[in-house]
Parts: sequence; C-alpha cells; structure tokens
Amino acid sequence: MYKTVDVSRIQISQLMLPSHSNFSGKIHGGFILNLMDQIAFACASKHSGSYCVTASVDTVDFINPIEVGELVTMKASVNYVGKTSMVIGIRVESENIQSGIIKHCNSSYFTMVAKAEEGKAKTVPGLILNDKTEVKRFLKALKRMETKKHRQEEFDHSNFSLENYLDKLKGYRVKINLPDN
Repeated sequence: MYKTVDVSRIQISQLMLPSHSNFSGKIHGGFILNLMDQIAFACASKHSGSYCVTASVDTVDFINPIEVGELVTMKASVNYVGKTSMVIGIRVESENIQSGIIKHCNSSYFTMVAKAEEGKAKTVPGLILNDKTEVKRFLKALKRMETKKHRQEEFDHSNFSLENYLDKLKGYRVKINLPDN
C-alpha cells in the first residue's frame, strides 16, 4: 500500500503564553521541542495507521526566538519512508498577531518508527511523491542518512587512528593533553 504525502500532512497552531517562557522571556526551546515531537507523532501515526515512537531527531537549529503572545504554527509532512521508519519534516513559524509578521523559527527532521500492538516494529505504507519538492525532500533524507552512516563508519571503524585527525584540530580553541601510553 502507498499513501501520498498530503494524506498525512498536519498543521497545528498554538498561542504562546507566559507559562511557556524561559528566564529571558522568550519561549522555552524545550517547550517547542515537545510540540514538535507531538506533531511528528501525529503525522507518522496518521501515515502508518499505528502507534509510533521517536527514534531520533536530526538537527534542530533555533533560528529566531519566539515571543510570548505570538502564534506558533508547525507544519509536518512525511519526507521519507523506510520499511518501518518514517522521516517527518517539521517547519516552525511564529506570527506576531498584531503586525502580521511571520518568521521562520526552526526546521527539523524526526525519525519515527511504527509499532504493532505487541511492540514490534511494523511495516509502514510506501510514499507517493507528487511534486518536485516532495522528491527533493525524499532525496535530502537519503543524503542525511548516507552522511550519518559514513560518519559512524569513519569514526567507529576498528582502524580509526586519532593521529590522522590531530592536524584538523589546529586553529580551534582546544588543547590536547593526552597521556603518554
């Protein structure tokens, strides 16, 4: 079975209250991450038709702060599907209700895994890509996974040698003080 991206696309909006703010008066990043996890769950569950869990979160860059009183809108869509996992792309925007100014606050990618009732991973429907943006998002998800796999192989390989990398650290604010073994 295959489903289109549009079938599971979700958008939520919420007014930011003083109780959501941190000590500097901006909306707490942890609160935004919680909302992002909720919308990722809803989007993945809608696509898979089952309960889903968060497997990983890739790159959450807080670009612009969110102010108390702004309306935050989150948009989520399935960007990639594997056998049992889905990558959910999330875009977060805030709107100053008085001025109408909208700003992009962050984007992120949540990998969600569908679960069957007994807790085992469950196969998810395939994805029908209907436009160039959806194809590009799928390809970008593949590239992120490829890059992550390459990085893990490079640094976790049994032949990894720290000495091959020490020159790369020159120019950074780091002192290396390794014991002589």
